[in-house]
Amino acid sequence: MYQDATISEINEAMQRAYAAFLEYRHKSGKEKATFIRAVADEIEALGEAVIEVAMRETHLPSVRLTGERGRTCNQLRNIADVVAEGSWVDATIDTAIPDRQPLPKPDIRNMLVPIGPVVVFGASNFPFAYSTAGVDPAAAWGAGCPVVLKAHPAHPETSEMVAGAVRKAIEKTGMPQGLFEHLQGAGFEVGKALVLHPKTAAVGFTGSYVGGKALFDLANQRPVPIPVFAEMGSTNPVFLLPDALEKEATKYAKMYAGSITGGMGQFCTKPGLIIGVEGEGLDTFSKTLANEIRQIAPVPMLHAGIAKAFRTKRSEVIGHEAVTIDAETEGTYQDLDGIPSVASVNGDDFLQNTTLHQEVFGPFSLIIKCKDTAEMNDIIEHLEGQLTCTVIGTDADLANAADLIAAVSLLCGRVLLNGVPTGVEVCAAMQHGGPFPASTDGRFGSVGAHAIKRFVRPLAYQNFPQHLLPDELKDGNPLGIWRMVNANWEK
Repeated sequence: MYQDATISEINEAMQRAYAAFLEYRHKSGKEKATFIRAVADEIEALGEAVIEVAMRETHLPSVRLTGERGRTCNQLRNIADVVAEGSWVDATIDTAIPDRQPLPKPDIRNMLVPIGPVVVFGASNFPFAYSTAGVDPAAAWGAGCPVVLKAHPAHPETSEMVAGAVRKAIEKTGMPQGLFEHLQGAGFEVGKALVLHPKTAAVGFTGSYVGGKALFDLANQRPVPIPVFAEMGSTNPVFLLPDALEKEATKYAKMYAGSITGGMGQFCTKPGLIIGVEGEGLDTFSKTLANEIRQIAPVPMLHAGIAKAFRTKRSEVIGHEAVTIDAETEGTYQDLDGIPSVASVNGDDFLQNTTLHQEVFGPFSLIIKCKDTAEMNDIIEHLEGQLTCTVIGTDADLANAADLIAAVSLLCGRVLLNGVPTGVEVCAAMQHGGPFPASTDGRFGSVGAHAIKRFVRPLAYQNFPQHLLPDELKDGNPLGIWRMVNANWEK
Protein backbone atom coordinates (compact mmCIF):
# COMPACT_ATOMS: atom_id res chain seq x y z
CA MET A 1 0.00 0.00 0.00
CA TYR A 2 1.49 3.32 -1.07
CA GLN A 3 1.09 6.36 1.15
CA ASP A 4 0.24 9.82 -0.14
CA ALA A 5 3.19 12.19 -0.10
CA THR A 6 3.19 14.61 2.83
CA ILE A 7 3.49 18.38 2.46
CA SER A 8 7.04 18.10 3.82
CA GLU A 9 7.95 15.47 1.21
CA ILE A 10 6.41 17.57 -1.56
CA ASN A 11 8.37 20.64 -0.49
CA GLU A 12 11.63 18.69 -0.31
CA ALA A 13 11.03 17.21 -3.75
CA MET A 14 10.32 20.61 -5.28
CA GLN A 15 13.41 22.13 -3.67
CA ARG A 16 15.59 19.31 -5.04
CA ALA A 17 14.01 19.75 -8.47
CA TYR A 18 14.74 23.47 -8.47
CA ALA A 19 18.35 22.89 -7.43
CA ALA A 20 18.67 20.38 -10.29
CA PHE A 21 17.16 22.92 -12.69
CA LEU A 22 19.90 25.44 -11.97
CA GLU A 23 22.44 22.84 -13.13
CA TYR A 24 20.55 20.89 -15.80
CA ARG A 25 19.47 23.98 -17.79
CA HIS A 26 23.13 24.45 -18.78
CA LYS A 27 23.56 20.92 -20.13
CA SER A 28 24.17 20.68 -23.87
CA GLY A 29 21.64 19.13 -26.20
CA LYS A 30 23.86 16.09 -26.63
CA GLU A 31 24.16 15.61 -22.85
CA LYS A 32 20.40 15.83 -22.39
CA ALA A 33 19.89 13.42 -25.28
CA THR A 34 22.29 10.90 -23.73
CA PHE A 35 20.26 10.93 -20.53
CA ILE A 36 16.90 10.62 -22.30
CA ARG A 37 18.14 7.67 -24.36
CA ALA A 38 19.43 6.05 -21.17
CA VAL A 39 15.91 6.27 -19.70
CA ALA A 40 14.59 4.30 -22.69
CA ASP A 41 17.35 1.71 -22.29
CA GLU A 42 16.59 1.24 -18.60
CA ILE A 43 12.85 0.87 -19.19
CA GLU A 44 13.56 -1.88 -21.72
CA ALA A 45 15.90 -3.51 -19.21
CA LEU A 46 12.94 -3.98 -16.83
CA GLY A 47 11.84 -6.78 -19.16
CA GLU A 48 8.66 -8.76 -18.69
CA ALA A 49 8.49 -8.03 -14.95
CA VAL A 50 7.08 -4.53 -15.50
CA ILE A 51 4.59 -5.81 -18.10
CA GLU A 52 3.28 -8.40 -15.63
CA VAL A 53 2.83 -5.78 -12.92
CA ALA A 54 1.07 -3.40 -15.31
CA MET A 55 -1.25 -6.20 -16.45
CA ARG A 56 -2.26 -6.88 -12.86
CA GLU A 57 -2.82 -3.20 -12.06
CA THR A 58 -4.63 -2.09 -15.24
CA HIS A 59 -6.32 -5.23 -16.64
CA LEU A 60 -4.73 -4.41 -20.00
CA PRO A 61 -3.40 -7.35 -22.06
CA SER A 62 0.28 -8.08 -22.51
CA VAL A 63 0.30 -7.27 -26.22
CA ARG A 64 -1.18 -3.81 -25.63
CA LEU A 65 1.24 -3.00 -22.81
CA THR A 66 4.27 -4.32 -24.70
CA GLY A 67 3.32 -2.14 -27.66
CA GLU A 68 2.80 0.86 -25.42
CA ARG A 69 6.20 0.38 -23.77
CA GLY A 70 7.75 0.27 -27.25
CA ARG A 71 5.98 3.50 -28.16
CA THR A 72 7.22 5.10 -24.93
CA CYS A 73 10.85 4.21 -25.64
CA ASN A 74 10.50 5.31 -29.26
CA GLN A 75 9.16 8.72 -28.26
CA LEU A 76 11.96 9.13 -25.70
CA ARG A 77 14.54 8.44 -28.42
CA ASN A 78 12.71 10.63 -30.93
CA ILE A 79 12.84 13.59 -28.56
CA ALA A 80 16.48 12.80 -27.75
CA ASP A 81 17.35 12.94 -31.46
CA VAL A 82 15.68 16.34 -31.86
CA VAL A 83 17.38 17.71 -28.74
CA ALA A 84 20.79 16.43 -29.83
CA GLU A 85 20.45 18.07 -33.25
CA GLY A 86 19.49 21.35 -31.58
CA SER A 87 17.61 23.44 -34.15
CA TRP A 88 14.38 23.19 -32.10
CA VAL A 89 15.52 26.16 -29.95
CA ASP A 90 14.52 28.57 -32.77
CA ALA A 91 17.72 30.59 -32.60
CA THR A 92 17.11 34.01 -34.15
CA ILE A 93 19.80 36.63 -34.72
CA ASP A 94 19.50 40.25 -35.80
CA THR A 95 22.96 41.77 -36.02
CA ALA A 96 23.76 45.35 -35.10
CA ILE A 97 23.76 48.31 -37.49
CA PRO A 98 25.64 50.88 -35.40
CA ASP A 99 25.49 53.63 -38.04
CA ARG A 100 21.76 53.32 -38.75
CA GLN A 101 19.92 56.64 -38.74
CA PRO A 102 18.24 58.14 -36.87
CA LEU A 103 19.05 55.50 -34.18
CA PRO A 104 21.63 52.70 -34.13
CA LYS A 105 20.30 49.14 -34.30
CA PRO A 106 21.48 46.93 -31.40
CA ASP A 107 22.62 43.32 -31.74
CA ILE A 108 19.72 41.11 -30.56
CA ARG A 109 19.77 37.31 -30.34
CA ASN A 110 16.88 35.14 -29.20
CA MET A 111 16.31 31.45 -28.38
CA LEU A 112 14.01 29.21 -26.36
CA VAL A 113 15.14 28.45 -22.81
CA PRO A 114 13.69 26.12 -20.11
CA ILE A 115 11.22 27.50 -17.58
CA GLY A 116 11.86 25.37 -14.47
CA PRO A 117 10.52 22.28 -12.65
CA VAL A 118 7.52 20.68 -14.36
CA VAL A 119 4.90 18.77 -12.37
CA VAL A 120 3.49 15.86 -14.39
CA PHE A 121 0.39 13.87 -13.46
CA GLY A 122 0.51 10.25 -14.61
CA ALA A 123 -2.47 9.18 -16.74
CA SER A 124 -4.74 6.28 -15.85
CA ASN A 125 -5.18 4.84 -19.34
CA PHE A 126 -1.54 4.85 -20.49
CA PRO A 127 0.70 3.50 -17.68
CA PHE A 128 3.81 3.97 -19.83
CA ALA A 129 3.24 6.42 -22.70
CA TYR A 130 1.55 9.19 -20.67
CA SER A 131 2.88 8.46 -17.23
CA THR A 132 6.16 8.17 -15.36
CA ALA A 133 8.56 8.45 -18.29
CA GLY A 134 6.01 9.26 -20.96
CA VAL A 135 5.88 12.13 -23.39
CA ASP A 136 5.39 14.89 -20.79
CA PRO A 137 8.52 13.98 -18.80
CA ALA A 138 10.47 13.36 -22.02
CA ALA A 139 9.47 16.77 -23.38
CA ALA A 140 10.36 18.49 -20.11
CA TRP A 141 13.78 16.82 -19.94
CA GLY A 142 14.37 17.75 -23.58
CA ALA A 143 13.52 21.37 -22.82
CA GLY A 144 15.98 21.40 -19.90
CA CYS A 145 13.46 21.06 -17.05
CA PRO A 146 13.40 18.63 -14.12
CA VAL A 147 10.22 16.59 -13.58
CA VAL A 148 8.23 16.00 -10.41
CA LEU A 149 5.92 13.09 -11.21
CA LYS A 150 2.73 12.28 -9.34
CA ALA A 151 2.01 8.62 -9.97
CA HIS A 152 -1.52 7.68 -10.89
CA PRO A 153 -3.14 5.62 -8.11
CA ALA A 154 -4.44 3.12 -10.68
CA HIS A 155 -0.94 1.73 -11.32
CA PRO A 156 1.39 2.83 -8.49
CA GLU A 157 3.69 -0.21 -8.60
CA THR A 158 4.22 0.09 -12.34
CA SER A 159 5.09 3.73 -11.80
CA GLU A 160 7.57 2.86 -9.05
CA MET A 161 9.33 0.39 -11.35
CA VAL A 162 9.65 2.91 -14.17
CA ALA A 163 10.80 5.54 -11.67
CA GLY A 164 13.59 3.17 -10.66
CA ALA A 165 14.65 2.96 -14.32
CA VAL A 166 14.80 6.77 -14.54
CA ARG A 167 16.93 6.95 -11.40
CA LYS A 168 19.37 4.44 -12.88
CA ALA A 169 19.63 6.56 -16.02
CA ILE A 170 20.35 9.65 -13.90
CA GLU A 171 23.10 7.83 -12.05
CA LYS A 172 24.68 6.34 -15.17
CA THR A 173 24.78 9.66 -17.04
CA GLY A 174 25.89 11.80 -14.08
CA MET A 175 22.82 14.02 -14.04
CA PRO A 176 21.68 15.92 -10.93
CA GLN A 177 19.57 13.77 -8.58
CA GLY A 178 16.64 16.17 -8.45
CA LEU A 179 16.15 15.87 -12.20
CA PHE A 180 13.37 13.39 -11.42
CA GLU A 181 11.23 13.21 -8.29
CA HIS A 182 8.55 10.55 -7.88
CA LEU A 183 5.59 10.97 -5.52
CA GLN A 184 2.52 8.88 -4.79
CA GLY A 185 -0.84 10.48 -4.16
CA ALA A 186 -4.38 9.17 -4.46
CA GLY A 187 -5.97 12.27 -2.95
CA PHE A 188 -6.52 15.67 -4.54
CA GLU A 189 -4.49 17.40 -1.83
CA VAL A 190 -1.20 16.08 -3.19
CA GLY A 191 -1.93 17.43 -6.65
CA LYS A 192 -3.13 20.72 -5.23
CA ALA A 193 0.05 21.18 -3.19
CA LEU A 194 2.22 20.44 -6.23
CA VAL A 195 0.40 22.92 -8.47
CA LEU A 196 0.51 25.66 -5.83
CA HIS A 197 4.15 25.16 -4.86
CA PRO A 198 6.15 28.31 -5.70
CA LYS A 199 8.92 26.32 -7.42
CA THR A 200 6.52 24.69 -9.89
CA ALA A 201 6.90 26.33 -13.30
CA ALA A 202 4.36 24.34 -15.36
CA VAL A 203 2.02 21.35 -15.22
CA GLY A 204 1.44 18.47 -17.63
CA PHE A 205 -1.80 16.47 -17.33
CA THR A 206 -3.72 13.87 -19.33
CA GLY A 207 -7.12 12.87 -18.01
CA SER A 208 -10.67 14.05 -17.48
CA TYR A 209 -12.12 17.50 -18.05
CA VAL A 210 -13.01 17.78 -14.34
CA GLY A 211 -9.46 16.98 -13.23
CA GLY A 212 -7.69 19.10 -15.82
CA LYS A 213 -9.95 22.12 -15.32
CA ALA A 214 -9.47 21.93 -11.52
CA LEU A 215 -5.69 22.03 -11.95
CA PHE A 216 -5.96 24.85 -14.50
CA ASP A 217 -8.08 26.92 -12.12
CA LEU A 218 -5.66 26.32 -9.24
CA ALA A 219 -2.71 27.42 -11.35
CA ASN A 220 -4.44 30.66 -12.26
CA GLN A 221 -5.24 31.42 -8.62
CA ARG A 222 -1.56 31.45 -7.65
CA PRO A 223 0.17 34.76 -6.87
CA VAL A 224 2.28 33.94 -9.93
CA PRO A 225 0.09 31.97 -12.39
CA ILE A 226 1.70 29.12 -14.32
CA PRO A 227 0.69 27.28 -17.51
CA VAL A 228 -1.22 24.01 -17.25
CA PHE A 229 -1.02 21.88 -20.37
CA ALA A 230 -3.98 19.56 -19.84
CA GLU A 231 -5.30 17.17 -22.46
CA MET A 232 -8.84 16.53 -21.26
CA GLY A 233 -10.52 14.25 -23.78
CA SER A 234 -12.89 14.64 -26.67
CA THR A 235 -15.93 13.15 -28.42
CA ASN A 236 -14.00 13.08 -31.73
CA PRO A 237 -16.99 13.52 -34.07
CA VAL A 238 -17.14 11.59 -37.34
CA PHE A 239 -19.02 13.05 -40.33
CA LEU A 240 -20.42 10.50 -42.78
CA LEU A 241 -21.01 11.95 -46.23
CA PRO A 242 -23.81 10.63 -48.46
CA ASP A 243 -21.96 8.94 -51.33
CA ALA A 244 -19.71 7.06 -48.90
CA LEU A 245 -22.77 5.88 -46.99
CA GLU A 246 -24.44 4.72 -50.19
CA LYS A 247 -21.41 2.78 -51.44
CA GLU A 248 -19.37 1.75 -48.38
CA ALA A 249 -21.60 1.89 -45.29
CA THR A 250 -20.85 -1.71 -44.29
CA LYS A 251 -17.09 -1.28 -44.58
CA TYR A 252 -17.00 1.81 -42.43
CA ALA A 253 -19.43 0.41 -39.85
CA LYS A 254 -17.16 -2.58 -39.26
CA MET A 255 -14.13 -0.32 -39.09
CA TYR A 256 -15.79 1.92 -36.51
CA ALA A 257 -16.99 -0.96 -34.34
CA GLY A 258 -13.33 -1.75 -33.73
CA SER A 259 -12.38 1.88 -33.12
CA ILE A 260 -15.22 2.46 -30.63
CA THR A 261 -14.43 -0.64 -28.57
CA GLY A 262 -10.67 -0.99 -28.98
CA GLY A 263 -9.08 -0.95 -25.52
CA MET A 264 -12.66 -0.97 -24.17
CA GLY A 265 -13.05 2.56 -25.51
CA GLN A 266 -10.46 3.93 -23.11
CA PHE A 267 -8.66 6.17 -25.59
CA CYS A 268 -9.06 9.93 -25.64
CA THR A 269 -9.42 9.71 -29.44
CA LYS A 270 -12.30 7.19 -29.38
CA PRO A 271 -15.05 8.26 -31.84
CA GLY A 272 -17.92 9.15 -29.52
CA LEU A 273 -20.20 10.94 -32.00
CA ILE A 274 -21.07 9.70 -35.51
CA ILE A 275 -23.03 12.17 -37.64
CA GLY A 276 -24.82 11.52 -40.93
CA VAL A 277 -27.90 12.46 -42.94
CA GLU A 278 -30.92 10.18 -42.67
CA GLY A 279 -31.39 7.70 -45.50
CA GLU A 280 -30.82 4.13 -46.58
CA GLY A 281 -27.04 4.46 -46.33
CA LEU A 282 -27.12 5.65 -42.72
CA ASP A 283 -29.63 2.89 -41.90
CA THR A 284 -27.25 0.28 -43.31
CA PHE A 285 -24.35 1.79 -41.38
CA SER A 286 -26.34 1.83 -38.12
CA LYS A 287 -27.61 -1.75 -38.47
CA THR A 288 -24.17 -3.11 -39.35
CA LEU A 289 -22.53 -1.23 -36.51
CA ALA A 290 -25.16 -2.54 -34.08
CA ASN A 291 -24.59 -6.12 -35.22
CA GLU A 292 -20.84 -5.77 -34.78
CA ILE A 293 -21.18 -4.21 -31.33
CA ARG A 294 -23.36 -7.06 -30.08
CA GLN A 295 -20.58 -9.52 -30.82
CA ILE A 296 -17.83 -7.71 -28.91
CA ALA A 297 -17.13 -9.32 -25.57
CA PRO A 298 -16.82 -7.02 -22.55
CA VAL A 299 -13.56 -6.97 -20.59
CA PRO A 300 -12.55 -5.18 -17.38
CA MET A 301 -11.88 -1.47 -17.61
CA LEU A 302 -8.75 0.09 -16.13
CA HIS A 303 -10.06 0.50 -12.61
CA ALA A 304 -13.26 0.74 -10.60
CA GLY A 305 -13.46 4.54 -10.82
CA ILE A 306 -13.38 4.55 -14.63
CA ALA A 307 -15.90 1.69 -14.83
CA LYS A 308 -18.29 3.51 -12.50
CA ALA A 309 -17.93 6.82 -14.36
CA PHE A 310 -18.54 5.07 -17.70
CA ARG A 311 -21.74 3.45 -16.52
CA THR A 312 -22.99 6.68 -14.97
CA LYS A 313 -22.35 8.77 -18.10
CA ARG A 314 -23.71 6.06 -20.39
CA SER A 315 -26.89 5.81 -18.33
CA GLU A 316 -27.36 9.58 -18.50
CA VAL A 317 -27.24 9.47 -22.30
CA ILE A 318 -29.32 6.37 -23.00
CA GLY A 319 -31.80 7.38 -20.31
CA HIS A 320 -32.71 10.52 -22.23
CA GLU A 321 -36.17 10.24 -23.74
CA ALA A 322 -34.95 11.21 -27.21
CA VAL A 323 -32.17 8.61 -27.32
CA THR A 324 -32.65 5.07 -28.64
CA ILE A 325 -30.28 2.29 -27.59
CA ASP A 326 -29.41 0.49 -30.85
CA ALA A 327 -27.27 -2.32 -29.46
CA GLU A 328 -25.15 -3.48 -26.59
CA THR A 329 -22.94 -6.51 -26.12
CA GLU A 330 -24.73 -9.83 -25.89
CA GLY A 331 -22.07 -11.15 -23.53
CA THR A 332 -22.40 -11.19 -19.77
CA TYR A 333 -20.35 -8.67 -17.86
CA GLN A 334 -18.95 -8.11 -14.37
CA ASP A 335 -18.78 -4.96 -12.25
CA LEU A 336 -15.50 -3.70 -13.77
CA ASP A 337 -16.42 -4.52 -17.36
CA GLY A 338 -17.19 -2.01 -20.03
CA ILE A 339 -20.46 -2.46 -21.91
CA PRO A 340 -19.88 -2.13 -25.66
CA SER A 341 -22.90 -0.22 -26.92
CA VAL A 342 -24.22 2.23 -29.48
CA ALA A 343 -27.27 4.53 -29.40
CA SER A 344 -28.87 7.07 -31.72
CA VAL A 345 -30.69 10.42 -31.62
CA ASN A 346 -32.05 12.80 -34.23
CA GLY A 347 -30.18 16.00 -35.01
CA ASP A 348 -32.71 18.41 -33.52
CA ASP A 349 -32.81 16.62 -30.16
CA PHE A 350 -29.02 16.53 -30.08
CA LEU A 351 -28.87 20.28 -30.65
CA GLN A 352 -31.39 20.92 -27.87
CA ASN A 353 -29.58 18.82 -25.24
CA THR A 354 -25.98 19.77 -24.56
CA THR A 355 -25.58 16.88 -22.11
CA LEU A 356 -25.53 14.63 -25.18
CA HIS A 357 -22.43 16.49 -26.44
CA GLN A 358 -20.25 15.30 -23.54
CA GLU A 359 -17.66 12.53 -23.66
CA VAL A 360 -18.62 9.06 -22.43
CA PHE A 361 -15.20 7.54 -21.71
CA GLY A 362 -15.55 3.90 -22.64
CA PRO A 363 -16.95 1.61 -25.38
CA PHE A 364 -19.94 3.74 -26.38
CA SER A 365 -20.84 5.94 -29.32
CA LEU A 366 -23.88 8.03 -30.23
CA ILE A 367 -25.15 8.21 -33.83
CA ILE A 368 -26.73 11.56 -34.73
CA LYS A 369 -29.27 11.34 -37.55
CA CYS A 370 -29.61 14.68 -39.34
CA LYS A 371 -32.57 15.49 -41.56
CA ASP A 372 -30.32 17.27 -44.09
CA THR A 373 -26.85 18.76 -44.61
CA ALA A 374 -28.01 22.10 -43.19
CA GLU A 375 -28.69 20.41 -39.85
CA MET A 376 -25.28 18.71 -39.99
CA ASN A 377 -23.67 22.11 -40.49
CA ASP A 378 -25.71 23.49 -37.59
CA ILE A 379 -24.35 20.72 -35.36
CA ILE A 380 -20.79 21.57 -36.39
CA GLU A 381 -21.36 25.15 -35.27
CA HIS A 382 -22.57 23.99 -31.84
CA LEU A 383 -19.83 21.45 -31.05
CA GLU A 384 -17.05 22.34 -28.61
CA GLY A 385 -13.31 21.96 -29.17
CA GLN A 386 -12.10 18.48 -30.10
CA LEU A 387 -8.87 16.54 -30.36
CA THR A 388 -9.95 15.13 -33.73
CA CYS A 389 -12.65 15.37 -36.37
CA THR A 390 -13.04 12.77 -39.13
CA VAL A 391 -14.70 13.11 -42.53
CA ILE A 392 -15.75 9.94 -44.38
CA GLY A 393 -16.39 10.53 -48.08
CA THR A 394 -15.75 9.37 -51.64
CA ASP A 395 -14.08 11.54 -54.25
CA ALA A 396 -17.55 12.66 -55.29
CA ASP A 397 -18.36 13.70 -51.71
CA LEU A 398 -15.05 15.47 -51.24
CA ALA A 399 -15.44 17.47 -54.44
CA ASN A 400 -18.11 19.47 -52.62
CA ALA A 401 -16.80 19.18 -49.05
CA ALA A 402 -14.38 22.10 -48.85
CA ASP A 403 -16.69 24.21 -46.68
CA LEU A 404 -17.43 21.31 -44.33
CA ILE A 405 -13.73 20.49 -43.93
CA ALA A 406 -12.96 24.16 -43.30
CA ALA A 407 -15.67 24.26 -40.63
CA VAL A 408 -14.58 21.12 -38.77
CA SER A 409 -10.93 22.21 -38.91
CA LEU A 410 -11.88 25.12 -36.65
CA LEU A 411 -13.00 22.61 -34.02
CA CYS A 412 -10.00 20.34 -33.69
CA GLY A 413 -6.27 19.77 -33.60
CA ARG A 414 -6.31 16.96 -36.18
CA VAL A 415 -8.73 16.42 -39.06
CA LEU A 416 -8.77 13.01 -40.75
CA LEU A 417 -10.14 11.66 -44.02
CA ASN A 418 -11.52 8.14 -44.38
CA GLY A 419 -9.89 6.62 -41.32
CA VAL A 420 -10.36 6.25 -37.58
CA PRO A 421 -9.03 8.71 -34.99
CA THR A 422 -7.74 6.02 -32.63
CA GLY A 423 -4.06 5.33 -33.14
CA VAL A 424 -1.89 8.42 -32.64
CA GLU A 425 1.33 8.27 -34.63
CA VAL A 426 4.38 9.54 -32.73
CA CYS A 427 6.04 11.92 -35.19
CA ALA A 428 6.91 15.57 -35.56
CA ALA A 429 3.85 16.39 -37.69
CA MET A 430 1.32 14.94 -35.23
CA GLN A 431 -0.94 17.33 -33.33
CA HIS A 432 -2.45 15.79 -30.19
CA GLY A 433 -4.34 18.62 -28.60
CA GLY A 434 -7.14 20.92 -29.65
CA PRO A 435 -9.27 23.94 -28.79
CA PHE A 436 -10.77 24.08 -25.30
CA PRO A 437 -12.15 21.90 -23.73
CA ALA A 438 -10.14 19.22 -25.56
CA SER A 439 -7.07 20.82 -24.02
CA THR A 440 -6.30 23.95 -22.04
CA ASP A 441 -4.03 25.38 -24.75
CA GLY A 442 -4.75 24.32 -28.31
CA ARG A 443 -1.54 25.93 -29.58
CA PHE A 444 0.43 22.95 -28.32
CA GLY A 445 0.27 19.16 -28.51
CA SER A 446 1.41 16.35 -26.25
CA VAL A 447 2.85 13.99 -28.88
CA GLY A 448 6.10 14.32 -30.79
CA ALA A 449 9.03 16.64 -30.42
CA HIS A 450 6.95 19.82 -30.65
CA ALA A 451 5.67 18.92 -27.16
CA ILE A 452 9.00 20.30 -25.89
CA LYS A 453 7.85 23.83 -26.64
CA ARG A 454 5.29 23.76 -23.83
CA PHE A 455 8.09 23.98 -21.28
CA VAL A 456 10.24 26.80 -22.67
CA ARG A 457 10.09 30.56 -23.10
CA PRO A 458 11.90 32.92 -25.49
CA LEU A 459 14.86 34.88 -24.10
CA ALA A 460 16.58 37.71 -25.98
CA TYR A 461 20.21 38.73 -25.44
CA GLN A 462 20.99 42.32 -26.44
CA ASN A 463 24.51 43.58 -27.13
CA PHE A 464 26.19 40.57 -25.46
CA PRO A 465 29.86 39.74 -26.06
CA GLN A 466 30.46 36.41 -27.77
CA HIS A 467 31.93 34.65 -24.74
CA LEU A 468 28.74 35.23 -22.71
CA LEU A 469 26.33 33.97 -25.36
CA PRO A 470 25.00 30.39 -25.50
CA ASP A 471 26.62 28.33 -28.25
CA GLU A 472 23.31 28.36 -30.13
CA LEU A 473 23.64 32.13 -30.65
CA LYS A 474 27.37 32.61 -31.21
CA ASP A 475 28.87 33.84 -34.47
CA GLY A 476 30.07 31.02 -36.67
CA ASN A 477 27.26 28.70 -35.51
CA PRO A 478 29.48 26.26 -33.55
CA LEU A 479 26.62 23.76 -33.16
CA GLY A 480 25.76 23.77 -36.87
CA ILE A 481 22.03 24.24 -36.27
CA TRP A 482 19.45 25.98 -38.43
CA ARG A 483 19.08 29.62 -37.39
CA MET A 484 17.29 32.69 -38.68
CA VAL A 485 19.95 35.35 -39.23
CA ASN A 486 18.81 38.78 -40.40
CA ALA A 487 15.51 37.29 -41.65
CA ASN A 488 17.16 34.41 -43.56
CA TRP A 489 17.26 30.75 -42.54
CA GLU A 490 20.78 29.41 -42.65
CA LYS A 491 23.01 26.74 -41.22
